[in-house]
Formats: sequence, C-alpha cells, structure tokens
Amino acid sequence: MPEYRELKNRTRISSTLDNEIYKKLKDYSDQSGIPITKILDRAVTMYVNAQSGK
Repeated sequence: MPEYRELKNRTRISSTLDNEIYKKLKDYSDQSGIPITKILDRAVTMYVNAQSGK
C-alpha cells in the first residue's frame, strides 16, 4: 500500500459515483475552478444540515 502523507485537517475516504453524476461534477469543477473536494464538502454539509433541521 502506498504511503500517503498524513492529512491534518481532512479525512481520506473512498467512494463511487454514477458515471453521469461524476461527469457533471467534473465539468462543473473544471468550469468553476472549484476543486471537487470543496464541492463535495459543501454538498455534504448542506445535506447534513438539512437532515438535522438546521
């Protein structure tokens, strides 16, 4: 297994996405200049907040 440098403020995860969703996500990231990780941070935060009633 490759040795990754330790992340101090982030947690590495592994997941999969539907091919079409990934294509749209990648296209948006390329057009906006926003890294996919930041888009996912915002999307998951919005989802969690909506689920908790915030």
